Amino acid sequence: MNPTIGIIGGSGLYSMPGFEAHQERAIETPWGAPSEAYVVGKLAGKQVAFLARHGRGHRISPSELNFRANIWGFKKLGVERILSLSAVGSLKEEHRPLDFVIPDQFVDRTRGRASTFFGEGLVAHVSFAHPVCTHLAQLAAEAGRKAGINVKLGGTYLCMEGPAFSTLAESNLYRSWGMDVIGMTNLQEAKLAREAEICYATIAMVTDYDCWHPDHDAVTVNDIIANLVKNAENACNLVAAAVRAMPETRGCKCGSALAHALITDRKSIPEATRKKLELLVGKYL
Repeated sequence: MNPTIGIIGGSGLYSMPGFEAHQERAIETPWGAPSEAYVVGKLAGKQVAFLARHGRGHRISPSELNFRANIWGFKKLGVERILSLSAVGSLKEEHRPLDFVIPDQFVDRTRGRASTFFGEGLVAHVSFAHPVCTHLAQLAAEAGRKAGINVKLGGTYLCMEGPAFSTLAESNLYRSWGMDVIGMTNLQEAKLAREAEICYATIAMVTDYDCWHPDHDAVTVNDIIANLVKNAENACNLVAAAVRAMPETRGCKCGSALAHALITDRKSIPEATRKKLELLVGKYL
C-alpha cells in the first residue's frame, strides 16, 4: 500500500518517532537524488512517507537542496498531502520562541533556485495566489491545539537565501513589510508541491527572534539547536495528531492544479519532455 501522506522533517527533525513497520525507499527522479531515502511506514494507523530535508546528520545547505527531486519522490510514492516542518526566526514579538506558526503566504527572497518542473518545451502557469492548502493548514492547526501547542494559523513566511542569517537592516526591512517568520526552505517546496498537485502546508517552529530583537540580536546556532530539541517533541505530537485526523479523500482543489495551467500546444511538446513529465501531466495529455 502506497503512502498518501508525506512529512518533511527540517532542522532538528531527522526521524519521526512512532513509525511502525517502516522501511527505507530510495527513489530515482529525473532531477537527481532526493536529500535522503524516504522512510515509509505507519504513523497513527496510516501509511506515511518521511523525508529528512537536510539529510541525516544535516549535510545539505538550504541553497544546495534538490527541491525538485524531493517533491517528485513524494509524488512517485503516491503522496497527496505534505506537512513540512521548518525551523524559523520570528519577525514579530507575538511569535515567541517555541511557538508554532502555520503560514498562509510566502515572500521569496531567494536567488536562482529551481522552483518549477516545467520548461524544455512545456510551459505551465499554476495559480499560486493562495500557496498553502487551506484544508491541510486548518487541520494541522487544530491538531496542534489539541496537542497543547501554542499555534497561530495564518501569517507570511519570508524565504531568504541563507545560509548566513539576516543583517539587522534586512531583519528590520522584513518587519516593516509585515512578515511574520523567516526561513530558508519552504517557498520552493510549496511551488513544486502545487505543480505536483500535492496539498502542502508548513508548520513553522519558532526558534528565535532573529536579530531585530534587542534581547536576541546575536542569533547563534547553539541557541537555535536548544530550542529545536524542545520543539521536536511538540512537532512529533502535532504530526501524529494531524495524520490521525486526516480524511481519506481530499476536498480541496490542489489535486487539479494543472487542469488549466498547461499553455503549450499539445502537438508542440517535445517527446522527451512529455516522457520526463508523464508523472505530472500524463492525465492531461
